[in-house]
Amino acid sequence: MAACSIEDVLAKAEREEAEKLKSISVLKELELEFDPGNLFAFDKNPPNSREFRKQNKDEFLRSLARDNTQLLINELWKLPTERVEEVIVAKLPEPTTRLPREKPVPKPRPSTKWEEFAKLKGIQKKKKTNLVWDDVHKEWKRRWGYKRANDDTKEWLIEVPETADPNEDQFSKRIKAKKERVAKNELNRLRNIARGQKIKVPGVGLAPTDQQSKTELGKAIHVAKHSTASVGKFQGNLPKEKVPKNMGKKRKFEPLIGDFSAEKRKHLDLLNIMDSKKPRIDITKAVNKQMREEDRQSGFQKRKSPGKKGRKGNFSGKGKAKGKGKKGGPGGGSSGGSSKGGPGRGNNRKPRKKQGKR
Repeated sequence: MAACSIEDVLAKAEREEAEKLKSISVLKELELEFDPGNLFAFDKNPPNSREFRKQNKDEFLRSLARDNTQLLINELWKLPTERVEEVIVAKLPEPTTRLPREKPVPKPRPSTKWEEFAKLKGIQKKKKTNLVWDDVHKEWKRRWGYKRANDDTKEWLIEVPETADPNEDQFSKRIKAKKERVAKNELNRLRNIARGQKIKVPGVGLAPTDQQSKTELGKAIHVAKHSTASVGKFQGNLPKEKVPKNMGKKRKFEPLIGDFSAEKRKHLDLLNIMDSKKPRIDITKAVNKQMREEDRQSGFQKRKSPGKKGRKGNFSGKGKAKGKGKKGGPGGGSSGGSSKGGPGRGNNRKPRKKQGKR
């Protein structure tokens, strides 16, 4: 190990201290261009290639970045400042450099039907205060939400209107009306989203539309019938009514507790299949596939081969050559038979076999 003197140690410590406490004044041949709004500084000075080769590259780049950052901070201290919660902040001006975006500018949100109607009629939106005066409790309360002012759901007595049924439950009627309003608002919200994205609102036949298909009407009838207390058990069928497809089927799940033998056997079979080197073949499925392939090939050959022309039926000529041979003969000689297809045409040609329908 090489010995080091006290002078070398002190000199190294002085260099490190000077490196930490550099001056805030930095000299540049050409002044930097600043954009305080974007915290941006552009250095036009060419880098010193000789110093870059001599020194360590990382140290050279770190020193260059430190000097430019110091000049940018000096420029920020020239801006007007103010104190916000015991912290001094600088008021940045408007940016002058247009920086490219990583992603495209987001498209404006399409207006809803109510916004279009308000714009057409000139209705201006007025901002309401969050607190209103409650006449019952004589205090300020929230306009909406929990513990709101003038909350009619907390009333223990409701006046029955003159046109309403005196035996009707007004509390349940109010709850039902609120649920309908919430469902209507949710449907309108989904419609606004679908219209903004230019997609069609999916209908299942339950909501009334201008033109409903046969499938949608069938689903609506099925849901209406199964909405009763008996789940449609005592509901009759309409004339020519068909049961809609894929309705009323429930998924089956294995029991969470109880006998786990079936689950154990299923997992063991799966492990056996994964562990086996030879693939497991379903013989029945393979045979059925081969039979279907053979039937397809035979059908293709039948369609490809040309059909035989001629009349179907009996071409043996039996009973047609009698008395058409020689005079007084049965017509079986070789000298004068005129029957077609019969044995009287000659001995060199064999009679045709009887053909019938396959």
